[in-house]
Amino acid sequence: MAQRRNTSASGSGTASLRADARRNRVLVLQAARSAFEEAGLAVPLGEIARRAGVGTGTVYRHFASKEALFRATVVDRVRLFTDSARELAEADDPGAVFFRYLAAVVRLSVRNKGLCDALEASAEGRFEPSPAVEKDFREALAVLLARAQQAGAVRRDVTVEDVLGLLLGCLSMEQRQGPDGAPGRLTALMCDSLRAGRRVTKLPPRVAQRRNETGCAACGGPVPSARTGRPARYCGAACRQKAHRERARARAEAGSELVLEASELVREASELVLETEV
Repeated sequence: MAQRRNTSASGSGTASLRADARRNRVLVLQAARSAFEEAGLAVPLGEIARRAGVGTGTVYRHFASKEALFRATVVDRVRLFTDSARELAEADDPGAVFFRYLAAVVRLSVRNKGLCDALEASAEGRFEPSPAVEKDFREALAVLLARAQQAGAVRRDVTVEDVLGLLLGCLSMEQRQGPDGAPGRLTALMCDSLRAGRRVTKLPPRVAQRRNETGCAACGGPVPSARTGRPARYCGAACRQKAHRERARARAEAGSELVLEASELVREASELVLETEV
């Protein structure tokens, strides 16, 4: 009987220790999030332990290094972005949802120095939060992008890699704005570059070119280099004709614009004459 009571007491003590360990881990993560958000990876581990109300030994029992703790906080934030994107995957008005999502990711990330440091380091190959977490975020973002493109709100030649690069660029620009800069202004300009329309800059093709090949000026496909004479610009007759039609349409549109501008100038001149006579 006494042995049974001792066993029961030992089990409850072990459970209490496990509960304390879980509570300490949560406290360490919460303190690390706020500390990294304010100071980035430069924050001392002792400062994180102080904020959590535990000793540095307790921090090391849960995380092997400050970098491991930093990675855990970044992973949590990226998962939050991924979950949000998944929740929006079936939302109405996919174009507006896509642009609002991008703006929200930038707005929330730019306040977090630790996350900005991690994303910049990841882009440079110096930091990898988690391959699986990055893959999930990329796939969730790709779904939002595809739905916005299907709705005609985002240009068709944009890829998810383009969007990820623009997000990193926006973070850098928003961080480096002067005191007079309006938060979100540069992000809004970036979003406009993604919108579908006839008057957008044609992007250069993103294709893996093999040796002695160039990209087709129309479709981006490979064009083998000519052995002699001027290098070919198109992969075939169809792309050459397509490019010719686009140039002809551009010239026609330019001529129409000139006519409209001339008519506007005549109208303004007439109004100016009438004002002068009066």
